[in-house]
Amino acid sequence: MSKQKLQIHSENILPIIKRWLYSDKDIFVRELVSNACDAIRKVKILRDQGLAEARDEDFKVEIHINKEARTLKFIDTGIGMDAEEVQKYIAQIAFSGAEDFLQKYKSNDERDQFIGHFGLGFYSAYMVAKKVEINTLSYKPNAEPVLWECDGGSEYLIEKGTRTTRGTEITLFLDENSDEYLDEHRLNEILNHYCSFLPYPVYLGDKLINSKLPLWIKPASECTPNDYLEFYRYLYPMEEDPLFWVHLNVDFPFHLQGILYFPKMGRDFDNKKNTVKLYCNRVFVADNCKDIIPNYLMALRGVIDSPDIPLNVSRSYLQMDRTVRQLANHISKKVSDSLGALYRNERERFITCWHDVSMVVKLGILEDDKFYDRVKEFLIWKNTDGTWTTIEEYLERNREKTKDKIFYTRDAAHANHFLDIYKQRGVEVLCADSPIDQYLMQFLERKLSPVAFQRIDATIDDNILDKDKEKNILDASGKTEAAHLADFVRSKLDDDKIMVEAKSLATASLPGFIVIDENQRRMRDYMMHLDPSQAEKMMHTLQGMTFVVNTNNPLMSALKALDPIDPELTKDLVKQAYELSLLSQREMSPAVLNEFVLRNNRVLEKLTLLASRAQQK
Repeated sequence: MSKQKLQIHSENILPIIKRWLYSDKDIFVRELVSNACDAIRKVKILRDQGLAEARDEDFKVEIHINKEARTLKFIDTGIGMDAEEVQKYIAQIAFSGAEDFLQKYKSNDERDQFIGHFGLGFYSAYMVAKKVEINTLSYKPNAEPVLWECDGGSEYLIEKGTRTTRGTEITLFLDENSDEYLDEHRLNEILNHYCSFLPYPVYLGDKLINSKLPLWIKPASECTPNDYLEFYRYLYPMEEDPLFWVHLNVDFPFHLQGILYFPKMGRDFDNKKNTVKLYCNRVFVADNCKDIIPNYLMALRGVIDSPDIPLNVSRSYLQMDRTVRQLANHISKKVSDSLGALYRNERERFITCWHDVSMVVKLGILEDDKFYDRVKEFLIWKNTDGTWTTIEEYLERNREKTKDKIFYTRDAAHANHFLDIYKQRGVEVLCADSPIDQYLMQFLERKLSPVAFQRIDATIDDNILDKDKEKNILDASGKTEAAHLADFVRSKLDDDKIMVEAKSLATASLPGFIVIDENQRRMRDYMMHLDPSQAEKMMHTLQGMTFVVNTNNPLMSALKALDPIDPELTKDLVKQAYELSLLSQREMSPAVLNEFVLRNNRVLEKLTLLASRAQQK
């Protein structure tokens, strides 16, 4: 057995870098400007250690366009290189100058992080250039300038350069397919996209690109509410001001900074739009933070910046590992902690924001048990009186009447006629009008067993009955008056699929209502999301659908007396009462609406004639 070394041929590597390493040609701008910033940072570290002379006001990166010569120049006032360093850092592909520098000159300042790591960024220039020149002068005393030139092949030229001041000038001779990068407007757009928050001034010609301070690097204690709002407006100029924000600043076990904003979720809000921007050492990486931001927080806006995020070689996207999962968990915890603090310290403001925040919280509960444990104390619901409450508070107030049941309605506005009974009996009803609430209720039932959510029209609850007026005296046939009324209504409906019960409700104003078993309704609602047409068919075939008629209602009492006089009118009135219940509870199929309207007109005509005849008598 013998050990051998892998052989790498630059004539094969460079075409791979040019064609396959980077998914977007624009990235060459980011790479060259990032390298320039690293070069400045190196000389700054040396200056701070007394090993070099440099002034902060001289630190800058310049980009110049020459349309006639078809060149782009990237100029920095950084550390520069001598001939030996050019051979080492440029001519050796994938040898990182930043890593080498860190080993020699370790900085005690954790902010002194370098952007480059892989030693490949410089070669991204060949995606757009047919030739590249480097003219550089080292910071070292008595150093001679160096000129390096390569056309992208495996050979290069190196000779004495012409630069007279410390730093590096890289000239790209653009190929025939790269005219767009000679357009100042286009280059300005790319620089703004990738380089807006770099730590040293970046100029395109005379224009300063990165004039805005990255607010996330400041301590939260030094930021005012107006600072956060102005920064949000800078990031998202077309959006409404956010509700509130979370400032992230972590030093252990990883480094993470950022600001996450809770936006107002208006009618046009796109929950799936990637809007949290990912940075690494203030260099833009991606708009997509789906691996570092949990799914339920993807509606948030803002910035995440971490030197510890594991990027792929082209620094275009994340590579999943334990650090990424730790970052995601920490961000989730920080968001839930901030929401909890807002709830405890500014409850009225929290309630005002709840409409926009609730979807994030509810999705988080369904997706992450740890998140549920942290937010359950401020999962709030509005009751039909407009008061906000938690489940625990509801149970505490109502346990004597409802035991472990939580009564709710999906639509308080359309259930007023039915809600009145619950209000009269002092039973609190919660509003659950969000599409996600039915899934949330099932989740909470598993967590809080034996607690169960029950829609107000899912059962004939004892709370809405007046037992003192029950018509339960048996007649000669062994049936009660209520049972006779139920049989009578059932015969007039003439539909075997409709079950009928007669009960003594606590109000006389309601002729009847539809009861649909809670579990069957949930199944139908679930199917509605999968296949609305199938859910429509289920609507009238639910085994748990019952028409409950009120034995105390005058209409129901009069129907049996009317039947011998006009059985057809009686039949129409019974069907009308049934379908009015369907309509008021939003259970009427659009297919029968036309028949309902025609019958309504027919009933009105008949009643008018009966009234006219009664007057004539």
